[in-house]
Amino acid sequence: MGKSRSGRRRQAGGEAVVESVDGGLAELIPDRDRARGWTLVIDGAPQSHVDLDDPAYLSFEYQRRLGHVIDLVAPPGRPVHAVHLGGGALTLARYVAATRPRSTQQVVERDAGLVQLVRRELPLDANARIRVRSVDAREGLAKVPDGWADLVITDVFSGARTPAHLTSTEFLDDVRRALKPGGIYAANLADGPPLAHLRGQIATAAARFEQLALVADPTVLRGKRFGNAVLVASDQPLPVAELTRRAASDPHPGRVEHGRTLTDFTGGATPVTDIAAVASPAPPASVFR
Repeated sequence: MGKSRSGRRRQAGGEAVVESVDGGLAELIPDRDRARGWTLVIDGAPQSHVDLDDPAYLSFEYQRRLGHVIDLVAPPGRPVHAVHLGGGALTLARYVAATRPRSTQQVVERDAGLVQLVRRELPLDANARIRVRSVDAREGLAKVPDGWADLVITDVFSGARTPAHLTSTEFLDDVRRALKPGGIYAANLADGPPLAHLRGQIATAAARFEQLALVADPTVLRGKRFGNAVLVASDQPLPVAELTRRAASDPHPGRVEHGRTLTDFTGGATPVTDIAAVASPAPPASVFR
């Protein structure tokens, strides 16, 4: 389909918004099934989905899994302090605001043009306590006060790859600094066979956190296809049983690995440091077809 550099394009279900942003060509595509639902696509890769009428609705598989983590980070409805590294369409920040009113949130999204587009076309609730900073994720994380966050979520992709400097033990040292005791770190990771990146990221997290869990589609865990996995980490026991129940009941059921099984899954992978870090692998073109 032809793409203009900015403007609107008629299509089934409504009018798409197309605009060049720092990270490429962004498209906001209306959802045929939801009156105020939108999918954010950047350079052909779907990034996130938002329903302005129902911000507690999570369409994407990996975002549902991160939603489960948000639900379990504290008793239902209790406000939290949350840091989102990577903003996209601000889907998860909207989810926290809807399900945990009075929460205070910091979103770090480097792409200032994307932030402007999303704020203009998909405005935030005026009462949501969400602050958005347009700086690099590590630079933004460094400004979070020590022990401030109940939850830190990393969902950063540049050209559909997680940047190398967000994959290291040094990065996780700063995550730990920002977290309260008992706080939870969650990361959206993407990998395919032979899962070297995913195994390395689990080993890296294990070097900095006492407790780990991984939620993913079983076919991804078996190395059968490229896909997303959500890594969850804390210095306190995680709600593994409830996370397992929720992941299993999703439209696309996920499996939760933890403990010895997760250690065995890493296959002897070693922690990643800044000096050796590389970006996550690029997804095959077939993933977005």
